[in-house]
Amino acid sequence: MTDSRMQRGQKWLEELLRLTKTPASVQVEKHATLAEQDDDSEPDSYWLTIDETNLTPAQIQALIGVDGSALDAIQYLANTTVNLGRTPDEQAAYTVELAGYRVQRQAELLQMAQYAAEQARLTGKEFELKSLSAAERRQVHTFLKDFTDLETYSRGKEPDRRLVVVRRS
Repeated sequence: MTDSRMQRGQKWLEELLRLTKTPASVQVEKHATLAEQDDDSEPDSYWLTIDETNLTPAQIQALIGVDGSALDAIQYLANTTVNLGRTPDEQAAYTVELAGYRVQRQAELLQMAQYAAEQARLTGKEFELKSLSAAERRQVHTFLKDFTDLETYSRGKEPDRRLVVVRRS
């Protein structure tokens, strides 16, 4: 691992886990995002995977939280603090993974996005996806951005912000 952005993310998360008395190491891998495949202006993306080997089920649940809320908070803090004061070319996007939660959630989001697209096409009406975090809304926007017959946007204010999928007029 020679990329300093990888090392910064890994060190930050390992220090957080140490401070919370959670005995876990962190593996890092560079991850191609959907946006990166078409656009080099996006920051590099890294997955910080917490090794669950020495964690109890209760510790894993505490780190994930209800509907991933704790994992989302850790990820938000990682992205905010590790990138603080860095120039855009020094910044990175970090995804914090534990026990396959993110992989499973991405698959669920992709299914939701496909269903929303299908419904918007069939009915010609707006289809709203509710109860998504800002990061999840961004993922769905990214999943559907290449569907030229559809557009997506967010509506409302947190905590009731929703993603809308509609046919282009």
